[in-house]
Amino acid sequence: MTAPHLIGDVGATNARFARAAGEREITRVRVFACEDYRRMEDAIETYLAEDAATPRPQSAAIGIAGPITGDRIALTNHPWSFSTIELQRTLRLDRIRIVNDFAANALAIPHLRPNEQTAVGGGVVTAAMPIGVIGPGSGLGISGLIPTGAGWRVIDGEGGHATMAAATDREAAVLDRMRSRFDHVSAERVLSGPGLVNLYNTLAEIDGVPAVARTPAQITDPTTEEQDPLCREAVALFCDMLGTMAGNLALTIGARGGVYIAGGIVPKLGERFAASGFRRRFEDKARMRPYLEAIPTFVITAPIPAFIGLAALLSDKAG
Repeated sequence: MTAPHLIGDVGATNARFARAAGEREITRVRVFACEDYRRMEDAIETYLAEDAATPRPQSAAIGIAGPITGDRIALTNHPWSFSTIELQRTLRLDRIRIVNDFAANALAIPHLRPNEQTAVGGGVVTAAMPIGVIGPGSGLGISGLIPTGAGWRVIDGEGGHATMAAATDREAAVLDRMRSRFDHVSAERVLSGPGLVNLYNTLAEIDGVPAVARTPAQITDPTTEEQDPLCREAVALFCDMLGTMAGNLALTIGARGGVYIAGGIVPKLGERFAASGFRRRFEDKARMRPYLEAIPTFVITAPIPAFIGLAALLSDKAG
């Protein structure tokens, strides 16, 4: 019996693991809190011990929330670091693939089913053209796919750390105030879970009103939004500024194949996101408006799209 592959989606908050016997045969999904384990290897071994009835995997693919630049890999927003060579030896694997977590999300896009994506706004996919993917979660991931004669080639970058630009006076005031606290106000400083908290606290500071200690989930909760105008404005700014970054991504890589939004925050907003200023801001590029109006944008609703991309990678159906 051939052992199923090990796949993992490792972020700053949670590490998710599963078994993949094929591109869509993903089973035994488990979620571990990163703070509960000193090393990523410990979390993986705990997962494998719980799954002892299944033969030990011979190959693995893991998406990591951090840059992949050599053998030694470190998460951007969490203390975990590891050597790919040592990890392969420790886990007794014949093959291991380590990719950026948003590269894994990008690799999933050609394999998404219609019910795993929701269109926001107009536009039509142009076949065999670049695809963009952007997603706020614990951080901000940005990636993309470039068509090749043999399939797709993934863009493995760190675009979430690009400098955030303001499109309105209110946004300029927010970013200016944030620059007094941070060395660099990247897009991730506003377009992430912690970014929502930054937006809320900064708006309160500018308006001279007390800020309540709130989590990202509380800020985006519909009931809280009704009770606290600053929560409502923080979410509105978040959606608008995400539209700015998504439009920038579309222009930068010529994403006429569409721009897809992943991550854990936007899918939970549901219809509120569709009714937000995201799409208006996405298209709001003056002379380039017609170009962007033709590009569709989608919210990925598959529970863990990175798993689909990692399974395809191990099945040699993604590049």
